[in-house]
Amino acid sequence: MIPSTISIKNQTLPESPGVYLMKDASGTVIYVGKAANLRRRVRQHFERPHGGNIEEMTRHVVAIDYIEKPTALEALILEANLIKYYWPKYNILAKDNKSFLYLVITKEDFPRPLLIRGQELDEQSPKAFKAVFGPYTSPRALRAALDLVRRAFPWSTCVPGQKRPCFYVHLKQCPGVCINTAEKKTYQKTIRDLIKFFEGKKDALLKQYQREMKAAAAEKRYEAAAEFRNKIRFLEHIQDIAILKREDPDVDKMKLGETAVNIFGRIEGYDISHVSGTSQVASMVVFENGAPAKQEYRKFRIKTVVGANDVASMRETLMRRFQHPEWRKPDVLLIDGGLPQVHAAEEVLHALDLAIPVIGIAKGPERKKNELVCSKRHLELCRLCEEYVELLASVRDEAHRFAIAYHRTLRSKRLLGRAS
Repeated sequence: MIPSTISIKNQTLPESPGVYLMKDASGTVIYVGKAANLRRRVRQHFERPHGGNIEEMTRHVVAIDYIEKPTALEALILEANLIKYYWPKYNILAKDNKSFLYLVITKEDFPRPLLIRGQELDEQSPKAFKAVFGPYTSPRALRAALDLVRRAFPWSTCVPGQKRPCFYVHLKQCPGVCINTAEKKTYQKTIRDLIKFFEGKKDALLKQYQREMKAAAAEKRYEAAAEFRNKIRFLEHIQDIAILKREDPDVDKMKLGETAVNIFGRIEGYDISHVSGTSQVASMVVFENGAPAKQEYRKFRIKTVVGANDVASMRETLMRRFQHPEWRKPDVLLIDGGLPQVHAAEEVLHALDLAIPVIGIAKGPERKKNELVCSKRHLELCRLCEEYVELLASVRDEAHRFAIAYHRTLRSKRLLGRAS
């Protein structure tokens, strides 16, 4: 518990995302931290302090201030800005400046967001970068944040002039800098908006996008209007719990009966692809900490199913997948399809005596929204995961893309074989 002698802003800490500031008897800020749940995180410092410096710090705290933010992502950004402003004693004791991580934006025709250590930053001229943000205390949280905002601000770390598009072009998270299809003026505007976001100016960006969306619609530039609408939706509904996973390890675990559902652990997504039952293939994609783990992807050529039978193909795929004990087991299985596919997956898991949550994801009746599908025994799972539907849809879309790519490869080989 927090000692009763410590003064807390508004006499209580909220259970919401934000940044907290620990102050000593002189009113000096001696520590700044971020949290997905301010009350739980601050209590942890006093109940189970991590490291000698934190235990020492708690003995000097006489007041706790906090700033609530709508999302963990905005808390991450604010924490870095406040550490830079106050340079608190116990943040610095935890890491010297040379080991802190910074986000820099390069000065190039196509600027790149890069992560560098304080030592590298000290060796560079201040004029070498378009913008510098930090210090950040958690490299994993910062990388998760960059992966997240890439959906709204499709940046690139590519060098122009490559022969093939990078992986993120397929996800529409790189505008094609690598293959020289990115328009310079548009890309530089994206980077300016990314800089504004990391400056903590989300509200200003929302107003800007709303104006631009209305103007585009009035001029009948409907595709542009739709892009601004999507950016607005992203900024208003950021799904970002993974960003604070390292600081609050319980934040991403939900209870389903006696089972912990780790939505930001290892999600395996599966999809079946074929044309009229021919050249059937299946894909397995993996997301970890809310981002693609491309090196973990696998593909399967269906061997035992004749004709178009997605349910039987899914059953074969999963039986073959779990014949590989060297592959790490998933925390969640995501199936592209409805209840029959979910039941097929659960039958395989039951036969193999595996307890892994299974979720299906399908387009709604009018194909305008994503619907989560769970068996009757596990309807609570769908309810728990509803707020993460955007992440699950991303896994499904990537599984679909990967399956289609493999299917096309097989069809091309088949056609070439016939031609020869």
